[in-house]
Amino acid sequence: MRGLICGPKCAACGIVLSAWGVIMLAMLGIFFTTHSAVLIHDVPVEDEDIHQDTNPPHRIYDLFGKVGYNCFIAAAIYAVVGAFSCCQMRLNKQKEYLVH
Repeated sequence: MRGLICGPKCAACGIVLSAWGVIMLAMLGIFFTTHSAVLIHDVPVEDEDIHQDTNPPHRIYDLFGKVGYNCFIAAAIYAVVGAFSCCQMRLNKQKEYLVH
C-alpha cells in the first residue's frame, strides 16, 4: 500500500497521544496568555528582566505571551501528527479490506 508508514497500533497510539497533546498544550497556551500566576515559575524570567524595566509587569507579561504562543505552536504540531496518524489508520483499514 502506497504511503503506509506505520501499523495500526502505532497509528492508534499516535492518535491518542496527539489528542492529549493538543488538549494539554492548548490549555497551557490559554493559561499562559491570560497570565496565570501559578505558571510564573515556568516563564524564563531573569533578574535583568525585572530590574532594567521601568514597568516590570509588562516585560513579564510579554514573556507569558511568548510562552503561550509557543504552546499554541506545539499544539498545532500535535494536531498535524494526529491527522497523519488518522491517515495511517485509514490506510491500514484499506489494506486490511483489500487483503480479505
